[in-house]
Amino acid sequence: MLKVDQYDYIRTAHRVYGKAIKELARETGHSKNTIKKILKQEYIGYKQRSKQPYPVLGPYIQEIDRWLGDDKDKPYKQRHTATRIYHRLKSELEYSGGETTVRRYVREAKLRLGLTNQQAFIPSDPTTAQEAEVDWETVRQLLPANP
Repeated sequence: MLKVDQYDYIRTAHRVYGKAIKELARETGHSKNTIKKILKQEYIGYKQRSKQPYPVLGPYIQEIDRWLGDDKDKPYKQRHTATRIYHRLKSELEYSGGETTVRRYVREAKLRLGLTNQQAFIPSDPTTAQEAEVDWETVRQLLPANP
């Protein structure tokens, strides 16, 4: 996998210092075709997948969605957690995948089904320099006594 600094090195070495494609391939360890591709186009970067495939978890997704759908009517403390779903898959359905895969899918499924309890935090700070709070007892002690 090429990184940005490798792109930069190859392009600079070819354009500024006049190094040949064959020489750059030898120095960097990449093929000549890769060097040509780098010189032809700018670094595009990586994009995240729009849909995450779950090859091992795939046959169990409907069962997980059913469990989470049944949880909508239950109190918050009685709902399935991702860990509980993983252990249930292992014991009841002989799931052979990893726990992190189950956790990732359950997080997405709970968001999709509206089971998360996430709320936005809105701070209620007064506008700066508009209001002030004063401890009058302290001020009274600092003022001279009236005769």
